[in-house]
Amino acid sequence: MKFSFFNWLKKLGPGLLFAGAAIGVSHLVQSTRAGADFGFGLIWALILIHLIKYPFFQFGPRYATATGESLLDGYKRLGKGVLAAYFVLNLATMFTIQAAVTVVTAGLAANLFGITTNPIIWSIIITVICFLLLIIGRYKLLDHLMKFIIVILSISTITAFALAVINSNTSYNFDQIIPEGSIEVAFLIAFLGWMPAPLDVSVWQSLWAIEKQKDKNSKFDTKQSIFDFNIGYISTLILGVFFVSLGAIVMFNSGETFSNSAFKFSEQLINLYTSSLGAKASVFIAVAAFTTMFSTTLTTLDASPRAMTKTFDLLTDKSYKNSYWFWISFLAIGTISILLFFMSEMGLLIKIATILSFLTAPFFAIINFKLISGKHTPKEHRPSNGLKLLSWIGILFLIGFSIWYLISL
Repeated sequence: MKFSFFNWLKKLGPGLLFAGAAIGVSHLVQSTRAGADFGFGLIWALILIHLIKYPFFQFGPRYATATGESLLDGYKRLGKGVLAAYFVLNLATMFTIQAAVTVVTAGLAANLFGITTNPIIWSIIITVICFLLLIIGRYKLLDHLMKFIIVILSISTITAFALAVINSNTSYNFDQIIPEGSIEVAFLIAFLGWMPAPLDVSVWQSLWAIEKQKDKNSKFDTKQSIFDFNIGYISTLILGVFFVSLGAIVMFNSGETFSNSAFKFSEQLINLYTSSLGAKASVFIAVAAFTTMFSTTLTTLDASPRAMTKTFDLLTDKSYKNSYWFWISFLAIGTISILLFFMSEMGLLIKIATILSFLTAPFFAIINFKLISGKHTPKEHRPSNGLKLLSWIGILFLIGFSIWYLISL
């Protein structure tokens, strides 16, 4: 049978949505800054955190397709206290995370499209566009649109990387670095916290997997869901390496100090690439950057309301007809409100959100592992001994790293 890329792409779903959600601030902002500040010195951290977090993200689609229910249903089976803890944590971070990704997208849109340089206006425009796309098309449109966005993102990022290598005459130092001092350690924690994404995104994965199973035109069993996830996960790692490399090649030792302003940061980002790679390359950089952030803004605006809808239904033992509408409207309005009244504090809010994401990682790692390894998952779908070993190593690493951060404050 002749292989068709488009038919193969059509079969994919939640894995690419995961990539769309993950490849955002962690890649464009954090990975680029990692390259700019440390050269290639944090590649070890990028690879290690992908390996450490892998099992706990994979358990999302694995559990969903094996049982026909989301991780949130599983959390309730472990006890309503676990589900309530998730509800509180998600409520505490979802507005800040949405505001963070939206304002970065707004800054890039202002540089790419012009019209106005006001990040608030652009944030409102982007939020409204994403809101309408999700309300009109729901999961099906998100699924189709994200495949298109990921292809554009991959092509533009790889092209930008190739141009950077071709236009660079400097020699590279690949020595790996262990950050020292409170400022460098805080950056490393933030880098690892959102790389490739916070662990609670595993919940989103399980919800998207349930939605994908509703599509009668495609087979989406546990084996396919794991393959689908692996494609998305490997994509986040490869593009992460590209973004660190772009930062290292173009910005390392440039003497440039990055602004905390979303518009200024995006302007600096594009101008630095343009000055090093030429004006023609700026188009690829701008497209790569904007599609990176737009995909994240779109997927997070869908995922948090979807998760809160399910969580609230489970906590109250009731199903509310327009709950998704309420939560997506609540998130959109809350995001715009934060940007209107707390724009000057966005740097601090983002830092708090990223650090909180890392410090809560052991919680999600432990409950995901307990759920997938216990009686609530059919035996044939429980993880192998090798994956269990990796899970234990990951849990110990996440706990140890969190303790290291807290004592280094």
